[in-house]
Amino acid sequence: MNDSNKDNLVLFPKTLDYYQIQLTRMLETERYGEAKSLLSFLLQCGGEAERHHTEWLALLGWLEAAFPDAGNGADAGEPWNEDEEDAEEALQRRLYDRSGKDADYIPRLLASLREKEEPEDQLLALGQLYYLEHPDIEPGIRAWLAERECHPAVQFRAFQLLNKLGATGPVFFRRGGATLSVEAETTPMKFEDFPPAVSNVLARVKQAAEVSDPTLSYFAEEMWKECVQVAYGSPVYDWITEDDDGAADLWAAALHQFLVEKLHGPASDEPVREQYGITGDLRFRYEQALRWLRLYAGDLQPDA
Repeated sequence: MNDSNKDNLVLFPKTLDYYQIQLTRMLETERYGEAKSLLSFLLQCGGEAERHHTEWLALLGWLEAAFPDAGNGADAGEPWNEDEEDAEEALQRRLYDRSGKDADYIPRLLASLREKEEPEDQLLALGQLYYLEHPDIEPGIRAWLAERECHPAVQFRAFQLLNKLGATGPVFFRRGGATLSVEAETTPMKFEDFPPAVSNVLARVKQAAEVSDPTLSYFAEEMWKECVQVAYGSPVYDWITEDDDGAADLWAAALHQFLVEKLHGPASDEPVREQYGITGDLRFRYEQALRWLRLYAGDLQPDA
């Protein structure tokens, strides 16, 4: 990758937080091949990410030395290969063994969710609880979500944990000072489980960008997957998943325009609106969607 391309790789503040959480999760579950691939990608990113380059380089060097055979960029798109499945099973056995020998282990994990403020720490606790079974886990997670607001990516992981446990019914959680709810049993466990409207947005952006701007197409996938998790359970998610071609067009246009501005600087949105057919009533809704993306990325204050 040349220097000009590297300058265009910019991580949004919340995207950087998300990748840090994902990296922590990969290390916790011993998915070292994926961790090396993610670190290689992060080291290509400029802007705010550069503050972490020294730390990431050191971590990548350690992983390369300690686990030289743990995959590389070639297997980055195959997160569940046989070796990593074995690592998951080994981790589960260790956690079961540890919880069996220490009766306070699971209560401590649940307590850490309430006591820790950093998303990475909360995700580490959830990552361990994900492999365990105990009657206190479901009520503990439900109570924590209802009492404390935390990073949306962490909340979504907690919803997935409840689904895996077989929980049913509404799960109440805090978001933006309000109490919202989702149904535990319908929480998507992977991207393909989201309603078709979600993947339709991504497909439209990829189709539009694959020739003119392949870099944008890659970032669209990464950001959109993060956005739908952040929006999950909120009124914005209901809007995203409307069974309406117009909704898919306006969200695809908003995502496309937002990434154009992030990757290439301020630009008129007229070409994008024309490309996606954003006219009439769709124009106002498109501008609302674009504003939500900017709020999410920290480019606007909520009262702006």
